[in-house]
Order: sequence, then structure tokens, then C-alpha cells
Amino acid sequence: MQRLARNGGTAGLLRWLAGRADGWAGIASSDGTLLSASGAAPSGPLTAPADVPDVPRLIAEGVRALTERGALAYSHDTGAHTVLLFPLPGPPGSPGPHDPRDPREPHAEDRGAAPLLAVVTPRPVAAGLATLLADVLMPLSLCREAEAVERKRRRVDLAESRGREAVLHLLMTGQLSIAQQVAGALRPRLPDPVRVCVVECPGDSRDEVARVCAEADGGRSWIVRCPVYARHLILVSPDGGTATDEAVAALVDRCVVGVSERVPLADTATGYRQAFHALAVAREVPGRHVRFGAAPEPALVVGAAGRQWAEALLTPLLTHVPRRAQDPGSQELTATAASWLAFSSHATDHLKVHRNTLAARLRLIGELLGLDLHRLADQAALDLALRIRATPAPVCTPDPEPAKDHTGGQRDGGAAPGHANGAAHDLDEVLRRPAVQEWALRQLAPVTGAAEETLRTWLRCEGRLGPTAAELGISVPGARKRLTRLEAVLQRSLLRPPSARYDLWLALRARETAAAEATS
Repeated sequence: MQRLARNGGTAGLLRWLAGRADGWAGIASSDGTLLSASGAAPSGPLTAPADVPDVPRLIAEGVRALTERGALAYSHDTGAHTVLLFPLPGPPGSPGPHDPRDPREPHAEDRGAAPLLAVVTPRPVAAGLATLLADVLMPLSLCREAEAVERKRRRVDLAESRGREAVLHLLMTGQLSIAQQVAGALRPRLPDPVRVCVVECPGDSRDEVARVCAEADGGRSWIVRCPVYARHLILVSPDGGTATDEAVAALVDRCVVGVSERVPLADTATGYRQAFHALAVAREVPGRHVRFGAAPEPALVVGAAGRQWAEALLTPLLTHVPRRAQDPGSQELTATAASWLAFSSHATDHLKVHRNTLAARLRLIGELLGLDLHRLADQAALDLALRIRATPAPVCTPDPEPAKDHTGGQRDGGAAPGHANGAAHDLDEVLRRPAVQEWALRQLAPVTGAAEETLRTWLRCEGRLGPTAAELGISVPGARKRLTRLEAVLQRSLLRPPSARYDLWLALRARETAAAEATS
């Protein structure tokens, strides 16, 4: 009995009791509802063996009789079987069975309030079975209480995990003040500036790796279980802390870690992208941890012209007012666009929405902006505009001369002021800036020869493996292998979102724009 209480819990004790009684054992509530039973699956029906009569009916009748009589136990013979009922002792302060030695009449609410152990056994009842059932009441009650505490602990852990996930979502969408308010009830406090760290855990060890991460940096990091990738942990760590990435990679076998540059807390989304790209490289190096190499964000080099272009492109989205109160507003649509661009179809896990809801929102976003979000070119333009909007203006590279009018106004037959198509057309002028050209050269410098042709073909095929393989005249696994080698060369993730394909498309477009201008 003691061994089962420690190792098998309530289910183990009930199975053992059913075997000793050669029948059925379970627990019923004070109104006769069956709560658990021997031989039942954790989420399955509470059934009885075929040779045992209608158990739910017998238990309900027995509970009614026990309640009416105010007895401590109940026994009833039904043909070939006997029903035995014993109330379980509850925790201190909870209602329990009435002690017959107490002259006071029990209150009606107290009678039968405790759950009951119910056993259906063949007649005649085996010698000593009633004594055995009386002895098992205390360990069975303690097991139930321990299991209830464990369920509450899991609910608390789940609530904290969802709270941390919500804070990360707010940070990723740029809602810094709300994120700090929500994070105020949790620990540790959100640091600023930060380094974002993505840890890929082996197998089902994410909880254990989270404990190792917390111990490695003294609990200073904000640790979140990634809502998109089941094996990923995301750490928002204070800059200047201990080398958590190296420590975790050394302590946990087959653990892979990518770390971002130092970024302001408001730029957590940028830090996450950098860490994810570093993770793609870390899978291929012996030490299994890589820090993101120095490479400026395109949003930092577009200058005032780029900010004006982004504002013109996004204005229809940012000023959208839904027709109905239950429809998504501009803030929700903007967050949806950012999540989809980062995680593709996995955005449903990130946003906790149905795929049909995501598709409907994306259609609306495309209509508002005048973009075809099935095209990689329009995806790259929207991604750049959102990243520019999330970047504080003072940190952008200033223009060497006064900016021209890039608001999408009437020029050369262009669109009306503020129209998204006009703003998208002006992206080429933003890409002609010297700082953007320099950024593009740095992005594409590692790619030459056949690797460049593979990259161009992949981007021309909208980042799809099948068409890329067909155009290159190779198999799909062969195309995947080439792109995997490109990930190591570029030190960026290409095949799994967040992907660097938007930056690479912009870099190639910038180079083509400069070449076309030079020949004209």
C-alpha cells in the first residue's frame, strides 16, 4: 500500500484494490458522480469489467442511502455482488463524515461532503476486505491531495509561461510600456539593453535546459518557451552578463545556441532575428554556439528618405478603422503582418489564431496596402517598412543631403499622395542611397559563382524549393543541400523562418538598381 502510494498514486492504489476485491474500485463524489476508477485511461470513460453490473447506478443508489442515513460506511448486497462505500478523509478544515460519538447532529451540508471510496466485489465478501478498505483510506486521500497540489502547480506554471510568452509577444511587436507593466508581476525585471539568445534543446529537454540556463546566469535572464518552435527557448539577457551561450552549450549535450548583438529592449524583435540566424550557423560548428556577426540592419541605413517611404506605404494600415467592433484594428493587423513575415504559417501558433483567421487578416492587409503578399518582392517591401517604423529615427544613418519628396506624391504619372503603390514604386529610390548600396555589398560579398546563381534562382522562385530545383535542373534534396551550404556562408537562416530572404532580395534589388542606373 505504501509503495503504491509513492509510485502509483491514486490510479495504482485503485487498480490494486480492484484486484484484491476481484471486482471494481473507484472514487465517487458526494452526489454519486464517478471521479476515477480502476483500469480507466487518464481521459477515458470510467467503465467496469463486463461481469460487474451497472456500476454508476449502484454507486448513485449507495451514495443516496449513505447520505440519508448519515452513516460512516455503507454496504449493500445486489444479487451476486456487494457494494461497499467508505468516505475519504479530507484535508484539515474540510467537511468530513460525522462521528457517531459526537452527540451533535451533523449539518446537512457536511453529510457526505467528502468523496467516497467505492468497491463492487462478488459475494460473499472476502475475509478482511472491509478492514483492508478502511486501512487504505488515509494513503488514498493523501495521494489525491498530492495530485491536486501537483495539478495546481502545473496550472500556475502554465499561467506563468503564458504570461512570459505574452510579454515576449508585446516586446516583439514594439509595445514596450505594456510589456513592462505586464512583466512587473514576474521576475526578473526586464533588462535594457539586452542580448537575445535562442537555445535549441535536444529531444524533450526544454524544461531541464531552462533550469540550466537560469542557473548559468544566476536567474538574470528572462526565459520564455518559444510558442512557435517546440524545442526552442528564448532568453532575453542583460548585456554584459555571463557567457550563458557557452555555458549552456557546454553543460547540455547536443544543445545549440545563437546569440544576438547588443540591442535596446525596444528592438527585441531585431535581436530575435539575429539570434535565430546565429542559431542556423551554430548547428554546423563544433562548439554549438555562435554570436551574430556585425552587420547593420537595413532599417538603420535608409535615412530620412526611407522613413518617408515607409510612412507612405504603411499609412493605410496604421490609420485603418474597422467597420465592426469585433474586427481587428490597425494595431492588431500590424502585429499580424509582423508575425507572419517572421514566422510564415507558424504565425498561427505565435498569435494563437486559426489559420483561416490569419488568411483573412492577410487578405485585408494586402487590400489596404495595395500589395500582393504572395509575391516575395511585396513581402520584402512590407518587412522593411515595418522594421523602419520600429527603429527610432535618431539611430538611422542621416542623409548626406536634404531628402527628396518620397511620400508617393504625383510625379511622372505616379499614384496619388499616400497611395501604397506609389510608395512601393519609390522603394528603388531608397535602395539607390549610398549607405544602402554599401549595406547590399556587405550582404552579398560572401556569395559568388554558382552559389550566387542558386541564391538568385531561389529568390526568383519566391523562396520555394520545388520550382528552384526544377529551374536549376537538380532534385529537391539537392536544392535544399545547396541552400544549407549558403546558410553557413551567409551566416543567416534561409530555410526556416525567420528567414534572411527579405534582406537578400533587397540587397539583390539594390545592386540591380545601381547597375541599371549606371548603364542608363
